[in-house]
Amino acid sequence: MSLIIISPVIWIVLSSFKGPIDLYSWPPKFFTNNPTFENFFMAFQKGNFGLYFWNSLVVTVSATVLTLIINTMAGYALSKYRFKGDALILFLFLSTLAIPLEVIMTPIFTVISKLGLYNNLLGLIIPPAATPMGVFLIRQYLLTVPDDLLEAARIDGASEWRIFWNIIIPIAKPVIAVLAIFSFMWRWDDYIWPLIVISDPSKYTIQLAIANFIGEFRVDWGSLLAMSVITMVPVLIVFIIFQKQFVKGIATSGLKD
Repeated sequence: MSLIIISPVIWIVLSSFKGPIDLYSWPPKFFTNNPTFENFFMAFQKGNFGLYFWNSLVVTVSATVLTLIINTMAGYALSKYRFKGDALILFLFLSTLAIPLEVIMTPIFTVISKLGLYNNLLGLIIPPAATPMGVFLIRQYLLTVPDDLLEAARIDGASEWRIFWNIIIPIAKPVIAVLAIFSFMWRWDDYIWPLIVISDPSKYTIQLAIANFIGEFRVDWGSLLAMSVITMVPVLIVFIIFQKQFVKGIATSGLKD
């Protein structure tokens, strides 16, 4: 099953190194005898791919960092602090998961326009910073942390900020890694929201660039495949770095002693 699922990806990767003759040959060739990097060079030269790659990297990294900060704080507050209306806040926050983006797209765009963030990379970074899924993951994981540990730190004179940074953050590394991978993938692969917010071609993200790379009468499949392969690399690198924490975080999120 894994081979069946991954076979299209392997086909794209191998095809990105094919020349025009092998790429359009019939019957199709899975491998090529003359691999070339010409498609990658053309993608950067003709498609201005370097600029779009940089725009996506700035948006994705900035949005991921902001998401981790906001969601970790919110998840910690909803898991370890008891205040009037905390259950209602959590319910209302999680209920937004049932609302499709298409329903709230117009009011969000109106807010973005009023704030002067239209056609601005900040319009891609700020709106998705607080995600209900992220808050839920962090909260469920931190429910496994004993309250006695935090009380002992308070008795020793630790401030709330010190407890958060010195105790909670190190303990929550696995679930933070999970959220980092998810957030990176969401922002990197996002197409609909950048399509709405960005109109200046010089501010296009990589997904918009790939979509606009398709011409009206002709498609340069070689360069398009090369661009698609390059878009896989950052997500793959992030997953390789955090894979151990990812598996551990998925396995323990939602458990409670």
